Amino acid sequence: MSKPTLTAVFIAFLLTSSGAKPNGKNKKPKQVVPAIECDMRAGKINLPEFIVKCPANCRESKEKVYGTGVFASISSICNAAIHSGAISNSGGKVIVMKMAGQAIYKGSFANGVRSLSLPNWRESFSVSVGKPKKGVIYPSTLVFVPSRPTTVKTGEPKNLVYSMVSPVTEALETESTTAPPTTTPVTTPTTTAPPTTTSAKPRVTVHKVREIGSSHPYFSSVARQSQSAQGKGPMQAFRGSSVYANRFSPRTNTGVHRSETSPTIRRPHVPSASAPEQEHKPPSVTSHAREVPAEENPFESGFDGQGHKSTARAPKLPERSQGDPNCKVDIAFLMDGSWSIGKRRFKIQKDFLVEVSQVLNVGTAGPMMGIIQYGDDAVTEFSLKQFSSSNDVKSAINNIEQKGGLSHVGKALSYINKHFFSDANGNRGGAPNVAVVLVDGWPTDRVEEASRLARESGINIFFVTIEGPDENEKQNVVEANFVDKAVCRTNGFFSLPIKSWFALREAVQPLVKRVCDTDRLVCSKTCLNANDIAFVIDGSSSVGTGNFRTVLQFVANVTREFEISDTDTRVGIVQYTYEQRLEFAFGQHNNKADLLNAIKRINYWSGGTSTGAAITYAADQLFSKSKPNKRKIMIVITDGRSYDDVRAPALAVHRKGVIAYSIGIAWAAQDELEYIATDPDKEHSFFVDEFDNLYKYVPKIIHNICNEFNSQPRN
Repeated sequence: MSKPTLTAVFIAFLLTSSGAKPNGKNKKPKQVVPAIECDMRAGKINLPEFIVKCPANCRESKEKVYGTGVFASISSICNAAIHSGAISNSGGKVIVMKMAGQAIYKGSFANGVRSLSLPNWRESFSVSVGKPKKGVIYPSTLVFVPSRPTTVKTGEPKNLVYSMVSPVTEALETESTTAPPTTTPVTTPTTTAPPTTTSAKPRVTVHKVREIGSSHPYFSSVARQSQSAQGKGPMQAFRGSSVYANRFSPRTNTGVHRSETSPTIRRPHVPSASAPEQEHKPPSVTSHAREVPAEENPFESGFDGQGHKSTARAPKLPERSQGDPNCKVDIAFLMDGSWSIGKRRFKIQKDFLVEVSQVLNVGTAGPMMGIIQYGDDAVTEFSLKQFSSSNDVKSAINNIEQKGGLSHVGKALSYINKHFFSDANGNRGGAPNVAVVLVDGWPTDRVEEASRLARESGINIFFVTIEGPDENEKQNVVEANFVDKAVCRTNGFFSLPIKSWFALREAVQPLVKRVCDTDRLVCSKTCLNANDIAFVIDGSSSVGTGNFRTVLQFVANVTREFEISDTDTRVGIVQYTYEQRLEFAFGQHNNKADLLNAIKRINYWSGGTSTGAAITYAADQLFSKSKPNKRKIMIVITDGRSYDDVRAPALAVHRKGVIAYSIGIAWAAQDELEYIATDPDKEHSFFVDEFDNLYKYVPKIIHNICNEFNSQPRN
């Protein structure tokens, strides 16, 4: 190296060194951590890795979380952090790292937050304690991914910078004709759109998909793309099975409010003159062109955890019928549009549905009715809220045009589970959800998994099978005993086999009678909305005022997990010492807020410990007034040995069908806890060494109650 070069390097070194402070230490930049709200989702933030601060009490917000360790991008960041144990409900800093999507997100209950299962998603994220990595400077502001609007214009997408002063959770809309760019350096799985077949004769009428906007970049509007359906003959129908996506949200009410929207809703139209005329086999390439989503994704189109409505609007109706109040159900009819049914039998099917709608007496105070037509895939002909009188429904049914394709019943059941019974489509929440599947012959895909998920979501599945397989045809059935695998119960109530299409009309009255029998729609019941729960609380002197408040907090935490109303789960409480006191009875507080306030107001009594007498008292004062269709659950909490016998009273309530849980604290007697608990003891009896550890058993008790409910035989 030459002398001039060395001199230049030396001078540069001196200049650099002169920037240091006299004490030789550089000032470390202060870490600025943006604050976010409880409902903020990872998918809304356009950064591969960032640190944020969650507020307190996020667990109370009940934002949805999907997954256990790796979460889908649609999860709430803060609730995911609480669920994973990265922070507590008091809030705190969280590091979020984006990553590739996962194939399966398993659900669980942890740290007071219930996470749900999900089949797959394009992008995941992980959360960890917000300790900045050494040498890493995290962004002090959050850049948001804009959503795609329903009206598209050419332009550049806008990014929203998260304000430190006033946090904003809504992303700006983009004005781009393409998907917004993302800076996330991950490879995510995508769903390939089905190939488009050019048709020789396009149909006169093309079914247009209504685009649906969303505040989430991945819940984008439905892309416009035409697809010609390729017909298949009857013997091509047996080519294996489909893979079914899991549900993404537990549906816990008799007709629970569901905030996802339907991606494809067709408006009824006048049948086209160019429809195929074949009775059994269509031509190899038909002219049935219809628009479908570019990507088939369970969350594609306007899913919003906040319950925002879709931009797709139903036509305004001049008047609304009240309907039959004795038949308040939300019904989805899945009509078979496959080519094997033929044009004439498709018309018979429509006539059958018209007659059913007239007998049902559709109206806002009675049954509401929607129709999905299925073939290769499923499409909503009209939603629950679109028509509120039988006459309007009749006109809409008459205008339905045959779709064609195979009889993919499993795919259709998966579709209604994810998309149909939603707030945006008119699901009322207080009405049981019913799905009636009409199938010509047998399904051409598997139904077991999709129907199981639908049942677990509270959907009562009925099957009307017309001209099912004979002995020679049974070898062609994809899934043996498909009806029993699909229906709500296998006792015959939920299945109607019809020998001939010409006898279908005879099933109108029996079907209407069954779907309106709300007491027997047992699949509307879930582990969270089908109980009468009695808490029997020890108020003896050994407990003390402070510990008694801890017990009440435990009771409130358990109660909070259930759907509370007079038709859902009801809660009653007995406090006992030597004597017993009914704090409140079943149905006395019929919403969750009132119930939690009533628990908070319970006063500590103080006295002796007569647990056996308290169990008998709860049986007389609470369970004697329990509804016949409710599961009777008793949770006894005690901190010491009883002064009286507990075995005989416990045995008496067991014989009456009460499921008893015992929770012992400190000096409680193990043998008494086992006597009180329903068998097996290890699933119904718990012990903690001190009151402050009671909270640990909240998720365990909820899990056991639900496990027991879901394991009941379907007959």
